[in-house]
Amino acid sequence: MDTFRRSGLTFDVRDSGPADGPVVVCLHGFPQDAGAYDALTPLLTAEGLRVLAPDQRGYSPGARPAGRSPYTLRETVDDVVALLDAAGVERAHVVGHDWGGAVAWAFAGRRADRTASLTALSTPHPAAAVHSLTRSTQALRSWYMAGFQLPRLPERLLLADDGARLRRALVTSGLEESRADHYTRRMLEPGALTAALAWYRAIPLGRGFSAGVIRVPTTLVHGRRDPFFSPTAVRATGRYVRGPFRSVGVDIGHWVPEQVPERVAEVVLSAVRRG
Repeated sequence: MDTFRRSGLTFDVRDSGPADGPVVVCLHGFPQDAGAYDALTPLLTAEGLRVLAPDQRGYSPGARPAGRSPYTLRETVDDVVALLDAAGVERAHVVGHDWGGAVAWAFAGRRADRTASLTALSTPHPAAAVHSLTRSTQALRSWYMAGFQLPRLPERLLLADDGARLRRALVTSGLEESRADHYTRRMLEPGALTAALAWYRAIPLGRGFSAGVIRVPTTLVHGRRDPFFSPTAVRATGRYVRGPFRSVGVDIGHWVPEQVPERVAEVVLSAVRRG
């Protein structure tokens, strides 16, 4: 399958590997797309897994609704349900990075019946991140999220000079230049950055980051030098998992799927074999 539909929106999806293999759903974050998993996917399909990597809402050109209310976690979780339904899949191993990690946590918490395992990349449990705001450097690390609440100004700043500021921010945070170039080009598409920022602007709506208690096998793979998430949030994550849980630290920054795909593949394959 190349696309799936939900509520009049058309999502692009990369469907790789044998159709009858165990299914892994890979969810990207900001400002990525499904290409964040280009290095991971062949490592998984070589072991007989089917990988579904969608461009999430706001990132697929056919799924860019206006406003911020369409970008709550309730909507993004239901997008994953629609993907599984369209693919004819009952349960999947869910992998998520950055905002995709927030969706993965919420999906595992709310739809444990459809979740075989959870692998969160970089992103601590949302409640752990909130817990750490007043107990660590997390508030300082998250300052940009408050800035993104402003209308129009973030788009002007980040997209000026063909996205030079956005590209520079990505490279400074540790992302390789070729990948930063790719993500910046995608954000220059009409309406793309506004839709991507709508994920942040939707936080004050509804239940925000709520994910609940996780009862499926879970692994957090985190960069020890991640500039966006504090060690306190990482350490607190286990409090919110009642299923089997482990935390795996790697000596990099934020961009786990792009930089250590082999380590991520080991974690996912271990979860599949246990499952």
